[in-house]
This record gives sequence, structure tokens and C-alpha cells, in this order.
Amino acid sequence: MGFVSFVGRVLFASIFILSAWQEFNEFGVDGGPAAKVLKPKFNVFAKTVSVHTGVQVPEFDIKYLVAASVAFKGVGGILFTFGSSIGAYLLVLQQLIVTPILYDFYNYDTEKKEFGILFTKFTQNLALLGALFFFIGMKNSIPRIQHKKKAPKTKTF
Repeated sequence: MGFVSFVGRVLFASIFILSAWQEFNEFGVDGGPAAKVLKPKFNVFAKTVSVHTGVQVPEFDIKYLVAASVAFKGVGGILFTFGSSIGAYLLVLQQLIVTPILYDFYNYDTEKKEFGILFTKFTQNLALLGALFFFIGMKNSIPRIQHKKKAPKTKTF
């Protein structure tokens, strides 16, 4: 059972690790294509948050968000492969931050083609997030094995 679980974690984490590797290779000095796609979506997201909540989203260079995403996906994916809860938490954080910004279906009319594509990708990422929460929940529900100290053997005469 342990081997099957490991293979499952490897396959699951490969989504994040391969994505991080691709974004790392394309990063360049400006954040690469990921930053070019994310920048306008982040601006719309920041404006929407400001209008609906009154909270001003701080401005920063988008390449730092891409770099953090790459780091969380890469490190989190590798740690997750070996069964680490920390890796799962890094992947959860990455998913929670990037998914609503990148897959902004809520900014499109339901009859537009983009709505369907973005909504599908958004729900796929929700499924990944659900699997991560499931892993964390299962990891935390398994009781820790307590090693009992064995009493030293005494010789009887």
C-alpha cells in the first residue's frame, strides 16, 4: 500500500513540479510569459477587490508573484512527493492565491467562450485543492505511533 501511495503522490505532484520547471525556464528578467498573462488579470482582480471590499491591494512587480508561485509549486511538489504536510500546505497556499486571479471566469458573461474555458480550469484547480485538503486531513487524522520504551531485561538467577 505504501508504494501505491507514493506513486499517487508522484503523479499528483508532477503537475506542480513540471509547471514550476517550465515557468522557471521561461522566467527571464521580467517573469516571462506567466507574468505577461498574470499582470492584466491581477490588475482586474485588485480593482474588483478594492471596489467590493474597500481594501486597497498593494502594488508590486508581478514577477515576484510568479517567482513565489514557482517556488511554492517546485518545493511544495517535491516535499509532497515524500509525504510532507509542509509540501501540501505550500501547494494549498499557491492554489489559494493564484487560482482566483488566473482563472477569472467571474469577469466574463456566461455566454462567452472564455467563461466556459476559465470556469473549467477554475473547477479543475478546485479539485486539486480538494485533494490537497483531503491529504492534509488524512495525514492529521492518522494517530502518531508512540514508541514504548522497553524495560531493560534483567537477569534472573
